[in-house]
Amino acid sequence: MTMPEDFGHGKAGGAAPHTPRSISGKKMGEAVYDTAADAPVEQVIEHATDGTEGAVQADGMGCHAPGEQMEAQARAAGNGAVLDQFAKDYPRGPHDKPESMCPAFGSMRVGLRMRRVATVLSGSACCVYGLTFVSHFYGARRSVGYVPFNSETLVTGKLFEDIRDAVHEMADPARYDAIVVTNLCVPTASGVPLRLLPKEINGVRIVGIDVPGFGVPTHAEAKDVLAGAMLNYARQEVAAGPVPAPAAGRADRPTVTLLGEMFPADPMMIGAMLAPMGLAAGPVVPTREWRELYAALDCSVVAAIHPFYAAAVREFEAAGRPIVGSAPVGVDGTHDWLAAIGAAHGVPAAQIAAAQNAFLPAIRGALASAPIKGRITLSGYEGSELLVARLLIESGADVAYVGTACAGSRWNAADRDWLEARGVAVKFRASLADDLAAADGLDPDLVIGTTPVVQHAKQKGTPSLYFTNLISARPLMGPAGAGSLGEVVNAAIAGKERMDRMRDFFEGVGEGDTAGIWEGDPNLRPDFRANHQKKLDKQARAAKAQEMI
Repeated sequence: MTMPEDFGHGKAGGAAPHTPRSISGKKMGEAVYDTAADAPVEQVIEHATDGTEGAVQADGMGCHAPGEQMEAQARAAGNGAVLDQFAKDYPRGPHDKPESMCPAFGSMRVGLRMRRVATVLSGSACCVYGLTFVSHFYGARRSVGYVPFNSETLVTGKLFEDIRDAVHEMADPARYDAIVVTNLCVPTASGVPLRLLPKEINGVRIVGIDVPGFGVPTHAEAKDVLAGAMLNYARQEVAAGPVPAPAAGRADRPTVTLLGEMFPADPMMIGAMLAPMGLAAGPVVPTREWRELYAALDCSVVAAIHPFYAAAVREFEAAGRPIVGSAPVGVDGTHDWLAAIGAAHGVPAAQIAAAQNAFLPAIRGALASAPIKGRITLSGYEGSELLVARLLIESGADVAYVGTACAGSRWNAADRDWLEARGVAVKFRASLADDLAAADGLDPDLVIGTTPVVQHAKQKGTPSLYFTNLISARPLMGPAGAGSLGEVVNAAIAGKERMDRMRDFFEGVGEGDTAGIWEGDPNLRPDFRANHQKKLDKQARAAKAQEMI
């Protein structure tokens, strides 16, 4: 196994890496700013010595292959049951797949945030490079294991043997409680059987998961793939005998496990709201260490704060735990959520009312102190979009559209009904085209969305906020959440005049092919475009004719 520095040595096509060019061998006219190219680069190139080099043909299943082709190959390789479960847990439609980052980033992030858990990836080098880059960009401070492959090791089964050797080498109980091995698109399509890995080595748990881009729609739902796999493993451990208690000891009251990542202050606020009912906030799933999984299973009720954790819900239901959807956001949401949690645990009505009366006035006061005026369209891929929309509406905003990359489920049905009763257009599995159409057609004062949506709105001079960094990274629950959005939202709406000045300043600079400053007229060459379009049309007709055959 190699680590990220060796990414160039494991491309799926089996080609040897190019020899890096040093400064002394630079092309004429090449600008050189430092001596980085002189740094020695260790290259490990293994050549076959048994006469088989070149005998194994590439299977053509590179990461660039169409999703339908890779899915068909995965089913032929024996992974049909895995894909069928994905389709059941994460239903798609009306289009094939929302535009999102590689889904494996979600499961990878869950593993990297856990203490004493190692992460190993098996996939095309370009994919592994991109995933590790993004993970470190988001603050991961650990190495990511990588088992490289080429066409020969992929089709002969040697890749699985390499993965098995790697986990045996890494399984040090002094360092790790668990090792998570993730198959990306190409190994999944080729049927690399992680299920055949040992379940435990030297006391270190081995968890193998497949997270192909053609099977898991979004990175949010990929978090559930790993969370569900870990809960399944932990549930079997609990059934087999005693397990370690939480580091802080067991709670002295029945607990409510919180399903879904959230702002760090939210679990504490939820705990305060549960206290009058004799309940306590339990662990947040995905957890930060393995033994928290046992505490999460040892709960009275599970709160599905984020609605897309289908695999995790399946494990909790197998453990006999009731599930409650939605979340304590705003006045209506908090009132209904406390009532549902209390009913699921069998709390007397008087105690439920006491909890509601203790916090609802504070929430009303917080909302009144930070009113929001203006029309807003909102979209994202975190899974909390409907909750944020509820909070904005109770703050006074006119929310015209909510789009989420996640699917509708029974756990967000109440939120959908609440929003639609107030005239909000709710779109599950929303595409980028859906979000852009809402931003263009509903004349919002503020657009909250993903990076391309925000960019589009700013180019038009419409104030906009990035959902992930500026909205979801704030408390949403209880009184703390009620007043958290007013300042940032109102400040953005108030910046409309500044956005207009910026748009006017850059007017005429151009966009698309004419972007930038030109000394003469841009050389557009529409004849080239027309010829290229004819080629594309011809290819489409040929493909259609082939389908008919």
